Amino acid sequence: MHDDRSIVEHRLRRVLDERVRPALYSASVPLDVGRWDAPGEPVPVAEGLAAPYAPATAGDAWGPAWGTSWLRLTGRVPEGWAGRTVEAVLDLGFDRNMPGFQSEGLVYRADGAAVKALNPRNAWVRIGDRVTGGEEVELYVEAAANPVLNVQRPTYEGDRLTSGGTPLYRLNRLDLAVFKPAVWELIQDLEVLGGLMEQLPADEARRHEILRALERALDALDTDDVPGTAERARAELTAALAPPAHASAHRLSAVGHAHIDSAWLWPLRETVRKVARTCANMTALMDDHPDFVFAMSQAQQLAWIKEHRPEVFARVKEKIAAGQFVPVGGMWVESDTNMVGGEAMARQFLYGKRFFLEEFGIETEEVWLPDSFGYTAAMPQLVKLAGARWFLTQKISWSQTNAFPHHTFWWEGIDGTRVFTHFPPVDTYNSELSGRELAHAARNYREKGRGTRSLVPFGHGDGGGGATREMLARAERCRDLEGSPRVEIERPAAFFTKAHEEYADAAPVWVGELYLELHRGTYTSQAKTKQGNRFSESLLREAELWAATAAVRVPGYAYPYDALERLWKTVLLHQFHDILPGSSIAWVHREARETYARVHAELRDLVEAAQRALAGTGDEEIVFNAAPHARHGVPAGGAGAAVAPDTRVTAAERPGGGWTLTNGLLRAEVDGSGLLVSAYDLRAHRETLAPGRAGNLLQLHPDLPNFWDAWDLDAFYRHRVTDLTGVEELRLAADGPAAATVEVRRAFGESTVTQTLTLRAGAAVLDLTADVDWHEREKILKAAFPLDVKADRSAAETQFGHVHRPTHTNTSWEAAKFEICAHRWLQVEEPGWGTALVNDSTYGHDVTRDVRADGGQTTTVRLSLLRAPRYPDPETDQGRHRLRYALAPGAGTLDAVREGHRINLPERTVRGVRSVEPLVGVDVDAVVVEAVKLAEDRSGDLVVRLYEAAGGRAGATLTAGFPVAAVHATDLLERPLADAPPYTVADGGRVAVALRPFQILTLRLAREG
Repeated sequence: MHDDRSIVEHRLRRVLDERVRPALYSASVPLDVGRWDAPGEPVPVAEGLAAPYAPATAGDAWGPAWGTSWLRLTGRVPEGWAGRTVEAVLDLGFDRNMPGFQSEGLVYRADGAAVKALNPRNAWVRIGDRVTGGEEVELYVEAAANPVLNVQRPTYEGDRLTSGGTPLYRLNRLDLAVFKPAVWELIQDLEVLGGLMEQLPADEARRHEILRALERALDALDTDDVPGTAERARAELTAALAPPAHASAHRLSAVGHAHIDSAWLWPLRETVRKVARTCANMTALMDDHPDFVFAMSQAQQLAWIKEHRPEVFARVKEKIAAGQFVPVGGMWVESDTNMVGGEAMARQFLYGKRFFLEEFGIETEEVWLPDSFGYTAAMPQLVKLAGARWFLTQKISWSQTNAFPHHTFWWEGIDGTRVFTHFPPVDTYNSELSGRELAHAARNYREKGRGTRSLVPFGHGDGGGGATREMLARAERCRDLEGSPRVEIERPAAFFTKAHEEYADAAPVWVGELYLELHRGTYTSQAKTKQGNRFSESLLREAELWAATAAVRVPGYAYPYDALERLWKTVLLHQFHDILPGSSIAWVHREARETYARVHAELRDLVEAAQRALAGTGDEEIVFNAAPHARHGVPAGGAGAAVAPDTRVTAAERPGGGWTLTNGLLRAEVDGSGLLVSAYDLRAHRETLAPGRAGNLLQLHPDLPNFWDAWDLDAFYRHRVTDLTGVEELRLAADGPAAATVEVRRAFGESTVTQTLTLRAGAAVLDLTADVDWHEREKILKAAFPLDVKADRSAAETQFGHVHRPTHTNTSWEAAKFEICAHRWLQVEEPGWGTALVNDSTYGHDVTRDVRADGGQTTTVRLSLLRAPRYPDPETDQGRHRLRYALAPGAGTLDAVREGHRINLPERTVRGVRSVEPLVGVDVDAVVVEAVKLAEDRSGDLVVRLYEAAGGRAGATLTAGFPVAAVHATDLLERPLADAPPYTVADGGRVAVALRPFQILTLRLAREG
């Protein structure tokens, strides 16, 4: 037989596009249109409905960037349409190919009830299935003129303060129209069979059976009368849609979804409306499709509609009770997981899961993070302690270099905890259930022969929208169809239960972080956002510690439960995976800076109020130490008079220029160029820096990645480097005995930087700052420290512990980790001696190794200080920054932990009259107190979170500084753990604890009385 496949396939595409789809609506009449452009920001619904509308018509331009226009649409269904299905077709000027990334609308009735949303793939509103004719129609549309920003080029449209006033859209079709169900069904038949056919092998009989059925259907269709012949064409496809799937066909659990970025190419206020639009659409779709299941994560988003759109929230609650709308994830937002601090990650689960429990009575069991940019190795333990069982991600499919080897597997964290994890082989969290996507999922699935099923999240996402009726039609046709995977719409828990039952024993194990081999620039972009987050996390620790201490010790002091919860939720929101990583538009980061300033001011007020209550009224200097280690004679978590170091710092001019700073522990030499040329550990009699190399060297690289400017840092940036050694000014800014400081000022490009190097009395670290007035474009600024250390691996702090990463590049997996994330410290060592770099707000690092001519190894550690990408914020990081870090020669792991807390938790001095004994203390340095707070249930119990920090087993005694009635180990929601060992309280409030490596232990201490 002659091969005419391409002829039939091209015929199918043309007839679908040019004849069948345009015939979906037959007769139509225009609606009468009134329009009101809201001044400034969006207005409440009641105000929009009552606004003074002016006449408008299709073709009118509307919507400057970020503007809101209200449309009033009125009309009458023609009498001659009696018995037909009628829809309003409302096209705001959509580009069909960009759902979620341009204009959107929410349709209301005159009473303010939300009907459904409008977007490029969902531009209809059902008026009636069998109209009688003559029905009056009155609808209102809140239309949002969101600019198209997914263009990968610099634009100032990303902030309402800099966007233009030119209208972006034109009203297109605003009609009442007769909907043709037979034509709609024919479209779905043709799309499903055509998509399936194209994915089948050319030599498979099934492909040709479908081809001939499609050909017969096209022959049966009169292209001049598509509505009149649609049923005849469908009849030719019945046999092709009937054969069941093969017994071994892959099984897909389809879950309706709309991944909504809590901020990205739109501000937070627009996300509130996106959530309302999506939820209105999904609940309306559920009314028509009782088997449809939709999963939604991010408690924050549901809290928004509860606050701002209670009528939409009521519909959501109704569908949750019916089992169709399924909360998932259990986190406050889908946060970044690389840079979020340990305690903040615990609070993501605490507040997220508590919201779902209190509002819906649901205990979410799956952690749902499809789009975050890599996943911390601390996550499995946090998942388990949050009471969850399963983990889902999609983003690892974006890795540039290495294909991840599993789709269903056990993920093992740094402490040994394992969580059952799924990585959908469909390789998208925005599936449309197309034939291409379904076939790809089945082909791509890597557990063939052992597992048989995977999950596919379907629906328009990122900018929201969710599932459509067309997607549900595809799912129904592919439920049991030869040549296709079997598709079943079901809840995520149903998938995980089945996958666990069939595959848990044989599933492979992946140990350590799920490193995304992409988007490495997110560790650095938008430095002020990152700094705001780090400072907030530290201040929240302080505020809770001192407020809890005051609540226990000071009669009449009221613990600020409400304020702390509100502030925590604000910080957690800004840890969303496009805010903290620095990949949102300018508007988002401008507001974040403003928000962090308010958060910091309020937290400082809370800290000061608690400290004043504790210190009392007096003139003594009372030093408060919020760090988990004693400092200057002040115990961890306590306050008192500080003890001055018994050593002093000296500064001497150095031959050839520069200075030598010495304090008996460390000798630092700064040369005439302001570079650190020696950091000599006087205790170990060892030089820190590699021979002939200088530390604290600022280096500038070009930084223009191939894609995704704010996100990516491509390896080729290292091909060119400029060492910043020029000196504008060099001086001794402070000269002992408590501290000595050398200051150097440099200029480069359009920027300047003032560096300080400070040695303190009694300190084995050199404190460094870089005050940068940054005006570079598409550059990255690094601070380099070439260390005389033979280190095969680095240790980088992560949540509740640290991760080791090789310094070599033996394999492509190691080479891909050319930029890595660390929290407060990164340390390298050889047996017996190491060095750490600690920081107060920097996350991006790189570690490389060289072998010198003398046979020694140089391990170079660099901090990534600033970037200057131009998309999506063309002014990223422009302006002034103050970055603090420190070099700690001779530091082991626990030294790095201590110094990391020191630089992030400064001592605070208050005038008062009394010292403060710690509420709790531990007697082993490897056991670190991460949080001290009062219990969320307001019982007055004290909650203490500890972790083992060295990576080994540790036994310790926790001592409570107040009468304790009982102690229980709890999960992150502060509920007793059923399998925890019993704890007893000995005399003096002592509790013996034993921790495995990197174990997190949350103890709840009930107070006597």
